[in-house]
Amino acid sequence: MNDELKGEVTRGARALVVYPQMRGRGDLDTEARLEEAKGLALAIGLVVAEAMAIPIREPRAGTLFGEGQIQNISVACTLNEAELIIVDGSLSAIQQRNLEEKLKRKVIDRTGLILEIFGERAATAEGRLQVELAHLDYQAGRLVRSWTHLERQRGGFGFLGGPGETQIEADRRMIRDRMGKIRRELEQVRRTRGLHRDRREKAPWPIVALVGYTNAGKSTLFNYLTGAEVMAEDLLFATLDPTMRAIRLPAVEKAILSDTVGFISDLPTQLVAAFRATLEEVNAADVILHVRDIHNPDTESQKRQVLEVLADLGVIAGEGENDDGEGAAPAIPIIEVWNKWDLLTPTQAADLRDVMAQRPDEVIVPVSARTGMGCDFLLETVGATLTSDAKVYTFVIPAADGQRLAFLHARGEVLSEDDAGEGDAGPLLRLQVRLAERELGRFSAL
Repeated sequence: MNDELKGEVTRGARALVVYPQMRGRGDLDTEARLEEAKGLALAIGLVVAEAMAIPIREPRAGTLFGEGQIQNISVACTLNEAELIIVDGSLSAIQQRNLEEKLKRKVIDRTGLILEIFGERAATAEGRLQVELAHLDYQAGRLVRSWTHLERQRGGFGFLGGPGETQIEADRRMIRDRMGKIRRELEQVRRTRGLHRDRREKAPWPIVALVGYTNAGKSTLFNYLTGAEVMAEDLLFATLDPTMRAIRLPAVEKAILSDTVGFISDLPTQLVAAFRATLEEVNAADVILHVRDIHNPDTESQKRQVLEVLADLGVIAGEGENDDGEGAAPAIPIIEVWNKWDLLTPTQAADLRDVMAQRPDEVIVPVSARTGMGCDFLLETVGATLTSDAKVYTFVIPAADGQRLAFLHARGEVLSEDDAGEGDAGPLLRLQVRLAERELGRFSAL
């Protein structure tokens, strides 16, 4: 992370959250957006002194807000002793600089705040590289704000720059060079990840991926199902780096459960690009568990945000892409996991059961990851989904072919296994196996 920015956004700082309420925005409602912004601030250890929405009719090119609105923000900062202003939206470099000059306080936008959280939480070498790349991309356009010595020029001396190169040009060149180096390192990581994915494609275990809006309870569910101790707190973006563990399922000897980064509305474009390799793990899944915080009043809006990202990754068809015109159609089976069911009132639970009854074509499982309610049925549902299109096939395989035999025993249901005489490679076995179509393709590739 950039040392200057990290030094200015410190834990325990009092922050004023300001949500610029634009006309015609179709994401979360104002109250939910303010709550989410406060959650982001809390996730980085800030103290939210106050959160306020400010209607924006016509955004000002230089400051976003009007002069009267800026004065109101200044008064609110003084009354609440706020030393930091979080604008829950996107600010240009000029807008950010002008607001800081007028308000005499540090200003950070939604992108900068999320980058701070990611920078603090990234645990693996890949995660740190992805965050640094995203942060450099973000800072590259803000050098005018970040540096105070940009008008100086320096002559050429060794590797420090050519004749007459301004400081800002040198800084931008250094950023470009560092971004190029990180991209090369990440490309190597992607190649390695691709090799691992290819090995998993051939391995005798299906992949089950957890996806969902941030703080929906994915990591809590992951911990319950696997007995692991992944960080699971009531914080936005508690999980950044993907984690995988083995689980047992009915009708499936073994499966790999993968926990992924949570989605969020208006995820910075820099992070969408930087974390694509991480999210692409979802494309390798046999089943996706879309974990939803069903107790959250904005659960439907959160669902739309998640489906938009999945469509962008090609996991599901985008709106209107399928032939029947009914919207998104999953290419990978998706099970909706309605988490935090234990927090619902009896009336809310009854209403949601009516909703489930009206959606017979969707696979929905109510659970409480905290108490374990419904988790056994969820595992049964995943097992049934993995074997839903299974058919019975007959294979004749050399008895010495341990890899293919292990695959059939692990990924299918072996109904019979008999001697089939001798072949060029020695004794043969004839197996009748109930196998899913996807697994048949993988078996054929062995």
